[in-house]
Amino acid sequence: MDAEPRSESADHRRLAGADDRIDGQPDDRARNQDLIQSIHECADKLAKDGSTRGDLKILSRTLRELRYAFKVFVPYRHQRKVTIFGSARTPVQSPAYQQALQFARSMAEQQWMVITGAASGIMEAGHVGAGRDHAMGLNILLPFEQRANPVITGDKKLVHMKYFFTRKLMFVKECDAVVCLPGGFGTLDEALEVLTLLQTGKHDMMPLVFLDAPGGSYWQELDHFFRRQLLDAGMISPPDISLYRITDSWETAVGEIQQFYRVYHSMRYVKQDLVLRLAHPLDPAFVEHLDRHFADIREHGHLQQRDALPLECEETRLANLPRLVLAFNRRDLGRLRQLIDCINRGAIADEPLA
Repeated sequence: MDAEPRSESADHRRLAGADDRIDGQPDDRARNQDLIQSIHECADKLAKDGSTRGDLKILSRTLRELRYAFKVFVPYRHQRKVTIFGSARTPVQSPAYQQALQFARSMAEQQWMVITGAASGIMEAGHVGAGRDHAMGLNILLPFEQRANPVITGDKKLVHMKYFFTRKLMFVKECDAVVCLPGGFGTLDEALEVLTLLQTGKHDMMPLVFLDAPGGSYWQELDHFFRRQLLDAGMISPPDISLYRITDSWETAVGEIQQFYRVYHSMRYVKQDLVLRLAHPLDPAFVEHLDRHFADIREHGHLQQRDALPLECEETRLANLPRLVLAFNRRDLGRLRQLIDCINRGAIADEPLA
């Protein structure tokens, strides 16, 4: 898919004609054959269901759009990425623009990729800071022809998308951290969706940073709203505030992300157990301390440090990482974030139990 926005019909043709090769090994293809078959069966049922042409166009475009986006991201799957959200209307001379630029530059220096919406303003600042080699873009096709910024235009790491929902899925699915700078309705939509996904466990835990311009109050005022209108009314729990960080310093934003991955590496569920992969083993006495402090989020049993579970055998790249395993209740995600923070600090915080 080339980098300039084109008509919907032209974009459909490019999606349909894209290279179908994948980087997976033959055994991967064989292992996934049941899912491919399920997609075929679902398509066959659409014809039997009497779906309208409009419905089929939505599904066809969605599948094509995501298939191509997955293909673009596959070569970078094992490289850390941060998604930056913010206004397309932020001028170059704005302090917020400079914040995004400096933040992205620092992350790229640490070999992180920087994903933005590929347009102007904060999105352009992220790409200017990261540089073309570390920039990835997810541009949205709009009636007024939103064009990609000069840094990412024509790059193979740029994808044009028609639907906001497919674009947002890629923004969040492919990243290891999210940083939100001030913006309009779209930025608020993106920020609150990420927060919702973390609070409900629909996305693995990751850093979410609300980054103001130096001395700015954009995110502070949103935080005041959360606390006065949501927390005080019992619509969220006190630990939910731990799901995000607010700062007006790009250095602090970088540090927050570095700290999150200091010991914690990643997570997954194996049947009923939550498995936290770590960069190195923890002191057994510290694990016992964590077990007592976070007993409220366990369904049963104890927090255990161990090697990879037998059912993780396919994850050869992560096989040597030590694990913390617990029967997590899948409800108290704010407390889970607090657990990860304690693991990274190597100490129990002063946060009260929920």
